[in-house]
Amino acid sequence: MTTTTLAVLVPLLPFLGALTGLLLGRTAPGFVRPLAVLPTLASLVLAAVVAARQGGDNAVDAATELTPTGSVPIELALHIDGFAALTAVLVATVATCVQIYSTGYLRDDPRYPSYAALVSLFTSAMLLVVYSGDLMVLLVGWEVMGICSYFLVGHYWETREARAASLKAFLVTKLGDVPFLIGLFALAGDAGSFRITRILAAVANGGIEHPTLVALLLLAGVAGKSAQFPLHTWLPDAMAGPTPVSALIHAATMVAAGVYFIARLLPLFEASQAAMVVLAVMAAVTMAGSALAALAQDDIKRVLAYSTIGQLGYMTGALAVADRGAAVFHLLSHGAFKALLFLAAGVIIHAAGTNSLAAMSRMGRLRDRVPDAYWTMTVALLALAAIPPFSGFFSKEAVLGVAEHVVTGHTEHAPAAAGWIVLLAGLLTALLTAAYATRLWLLAFRGHGTEAPDHGRQPLTMTAVLWVLAVPSLALGGFAFRVLPDWFDGHDLTPTLTTSVLGTGVALAGGLVTYGAWRHTTAHAARVPLGAVAAHPGGDAGQVEAEAIAGHEPAYGDIAYAPDPSDPGRLLLGPLHRPAAAGFHLDAVYSALFVRPVRAGARLVRFLDREVVETYVRGAGTLPRWLGAAVRRAQTGNLQTYVSALLAGTVVLAVAAVLVATGA
Repeated sequence: MTTTTLAVLVPLLPFLGALTGLLLGRTAPGFVRPLAVLPTLASLVLAAVVAARQGGDNAVDAATELTPTGSVPIELALHIDGFAALTAVLVATVATCVQIYSTGYLRDDPRYPSYAALVSLFTSAMLLVVYSGDLMVLLVGWEVMGICSYFLVGHYWETREARAASLKAFLVTKLGDVPFLIGLFALAGDAGSFRITRILAAVANGGIEHPTLVALLLLAGVAGKSAQFPLHTWLPDAMAGPTPVSALIHAATMVAAGVYFIARLLPLFEASQAAMVVLAVMAAVTMAGSALAALAQDDIKRVLAYSTIGQLGYMTGALAVADRGAAVFHLLSHGAFKALLFLAAGVIIHAAGTNSLAAMSRMGRLRDRVPDAYWTMTVALLALAAIPPFSGFFSKEAVLGVAEHVVTGHTEHAPAAAGWIVLLAGLLTALLTAAYATRLWLLAFRGHGTEAPDHGRQPLTMTAVLWVLAVPSLALGGFAFRVLPDWFDGHDLTPTLTTSVLGTGVALAGGLVTYGAWRHTTAHAARVPLGAVAAHPGGDAGQVEAEAIAGHEPAYGDIAYAPDPSDPGRLLLGPLHRPAAAGFHLDAVYSALFVRPVRAGARLVRFLDREVVETYVRGAGTLPRWLGAAVRRAQTGNLQTYVSALLAGTVVLAVAAVLVATGA
């Protein structure tokens, strides 16, 4: 088969698996798991073959016109360069791991057939985004991912939290998609095509009339899809969905799509210095703010969600300093260790048989009960904290290194202001990332929480996947930074000495300070009975974490506990802890600025409709009704009454005629 044919099959196979799974899910349940795993696994094999054939050389391009439009044509086009080839391998790898893992995690779920089909459709849509060479076809995959996320996040639709989270994810991302669509049309209008290659050629020739406006419109959609400030608030709430879905969304689909989109069209953003600075500011605020929020969360999945937001900030920061190689390198590295983190968290939750154990303040002594999760999560947290020689160190240092090059004037592709913003925010985030990674490890495996019931050993399909993902989390970085430059336009990804020392130094400092704070607070750790919690609802000890983690039960058995007093995050953040735990109240701000005015407007419209418009409608019918009632009363059916009225009328007419004649 040709490379083009193989590339077409990569997104097509999961799509066919999803379609078949939806049709046969109820009638042939024995085929559900093979239909979930095998098409995705075959897609992974084909994606690896396509990557091997592409080999980082010239891009594979193929196109055929989809339909005549009369203006800008829409084409079924492939554009597979080194970035696309490797990203597709990542997507297929994580999706395969998630499908295999889910066969154990959701083995007793009655809605597993529809879940597995939606995961396959989700995978197919992301692969379409990765391989597509036409922006309108890319938009199809972009939007299909949105609807898949709605259904998958709301998988447990019986709970209010899952329903609210799925709706919020859908609406917030759609809010960004509106300007995104306008930007696509404006871009295609200037370039005369939706083909990525032709658009980039138009950018190189100065054919885009308003690059800043177009870039900012596209950036709104990217902020929504990749959960960047200020449209990031949907991602932590999306943790109400099944944990394997969280792994898929955070590691390889949806949130990675926005970063990948900018990487594809980076020359367009480089054409506007203002857009690059806006991108840098967005990345910096996202990185630092999400890291602070992660340090204050008690739910392990929300910690990882805010961590994803921050790591995506690193990727957009690399793009803000005009280096898509560093951005996609971190995307690949992050995909491996973040998928591992979520799936390991799922093993912990599954071991307890309840999602309540996601609260780290109630964890403790889990090392011996879930050894696979303990060791693999330790590897993934070290990668997240960017400790050498784990993969996260090399990819994060690639981002900091290119920011340093911009600051020192070694490259002129990005403004110096963007370099400074990304470098300083990146170092601060490295400190905070190591802090919350250390905190998560301490509370999850060495905490003093309640011992949850032991539900036995985990299925092999779940634990084996953890070890598969641990390999790239440990070894990908050291191998990739030597090999990937050949795939990434020849950009050097070797860590620089200055940023390596600074980044590793602040990461070690963050981890050591957090450990010291934990040792200090552990000496004062104490359990608080439910009565004490209820008696002091206003104090820190009385703030049951369910306030910040909607949907989790506040207790095991008959005793509820306050958040673990040994939590070092409270000591480290001090007065910032409460607002950071609530995501700096951005949801409340958006509610005050947008939700309440819209609701007030809706109430006003309803009042006007009922009390004003309907009053006129009712009034228009009242007068004829009254006239009809008067006429109806005159129709008595009595002949004498009719003759009397006729005579009276005749007399009135005669008198009127006499008066008129006399006057004349």
